[in-house]
Amino acid sequence: MNISTRFLAAASIAALSLFAGSAMAQEKLVIGTEGAYPPFNNLEANGQLTGFDIDIAKALCDQMKVTCTFVTNDWDGIIPALQSKKFDAIVASMSITPERKEQVTFSKKYYNTPPAIAVPKDSPIKDASPASLKGKTLGAQGSTTHSNYAEKHMPDAELKLYPTADEYKLDLSNGRIDGVVDDIVVLSAWVKSDAGKCCKILSALPIDVEINGEGAGIAVRKGEQALADKFTAAIAAIRANGTYKKIQDKYFDFDVYGEK
Repeated sequence: MNISTRFLAAASIAALSLFAGSAMAQEKLVIGTEGAYPPFNNLEANGQLTGFDIDIAKALCDQMKVTCTFVTNDWDGIIPALQSKKFDAIVASMSITPERKEQVTFSKKYYNTPPAIAVPKDSPIKDASPASLKGKTLGAQGSTTHSNYAEKHMPDAELKLYPTADEYKLDLSNGRIDGVVDDIVVLSAWVKSDAGKCCKILSALPIDVEINGEGAGIAVRKGEQALADKFTAAIAAIRANGTYKKIQDKYFDFDVYGEK
């Protein structure tokens, strides 16, 4: 075999190996989630991940015919963990916002629900107006659209940030803060539970598109548009074939997808 023939053979083998590696990469995906944001994602005591995000992610992986595994990561470090290739995609109720678009590439939304404020049942706060919230201490999970929302729209309240939703819920139920801001679904599920029987939804809040974004999407590393597009196509497919509604109805009695 002469040099040129050996070179072509080696190049062909390298190309085939690259193709095989690429194909293999598409057959297996690692999904990152928080595991502390029920009813969307939650790590149970038995080590199982449950919630709407998790069931949707499994359905999308089935639709794309890929094998998916899940890992949990603290919320405030979840984008850096994606960027460092700890996992391939984030399915964790992450709102699609202009700020985050600078760091990651998103699929189209898979749900969109408004923020809300919850207070103790005996709270003197009557509404979510700036005047009613002036001087009150409000809790929110840090590094979220909800903490950003409170900072912008409730400037006269004192904002206390928490690493997880569970921690602000504990402080509210124990009377250490006056109210909390989060997704209406998260707060509604909590106040209907035994743990949240202390409290009530004061009001849904108007969506601020600049802060709340376009809904929750699936984040992949910046520039991985092809993978984001596969997730988008899979979202459309499970909505069309009834799988999305079946999962939605397991958790909610209303349409979480929002306006088309």
